[in-house]
Amino acid sequence: MDLTPTAPEPTADRGSAAYDPLRLCVFATVSLLSWLAGPWALAVFAGLGFAGYWRARRAGLLRSRCLLGDTRLVLVYLLALLAVAAAAMWHQLSTLGGTS
Repeated sequence: MDLTPTAPEPTADRGSAAYDPLRLCVFATVSLLSWLAGPWALAVFAGLGFAGYWRARRAGLLRSRCLLGDTRLVLVYLLALLAVAAAAMWHQLSTLGGTS
């Protein structure tokens, strides 16, 4: 049985690793989907976010890493986005049938 310490496996030097701006790619993709789908995409993303935060709050999450911090504020914000999306969808649908 050999008890001599062994060197750790070689890994990439963290100081030389390049920053991966994955979040920026995700934001660009979400923006593209929002641009293509309009208020419908906003409703879907806000609805998914609201459902996720609702479940997390019921499970005990009181503070979020979101800029708003308090999960109650995040829920109100997401509800406001849903209301804006609903109003925009209503406007979009009403102008489709009313052009004569």
